[in-house]
Amino acid sequence: MLNDWVAMTREYSAKLRDVRGGIPDVMKGFSAVAQASLKGNALDTKTKELLALGVAVAVRCDPCIAFHAEAAVKQGASREEILETMAVAIYMGAGPSVMYAAKALEAFDQFAPAPPAA
Repeated sequence: MLNDWVAMTREYSAKLRDVRGGIPDVMKGFSAVAQASLKGNALDTKTKELLALGVAVAVRCDPCIAFHAEAAVKQGASREEILETMAVAIYMGAGPSVMYAAKALEAFDQFAPAPPAA
């Protein structure tokens, strides 16, 4: 396993509480931007989370991968949708994005329920 993505979200969530407490006005503004950006309009929230995950891979942000992989699972994204998203992220980010695509897929797999036994 490359990373424990579930643990990463827990650990960063704890640390982010300190950031929110230290700069509450900035973080309230950031939260408002996030909520407005992810609200379903012409694109649904799942599609926007897939976009965010692709950007997280392209900019190589491990915690972003963890949080957006978890959100993609919660929005009902499939493994196939994640893989197509990774294809675009690889196209946009070239070689280094290939390595981060492996991280994003692993993160998704850790958050997703296990497939039913055949």
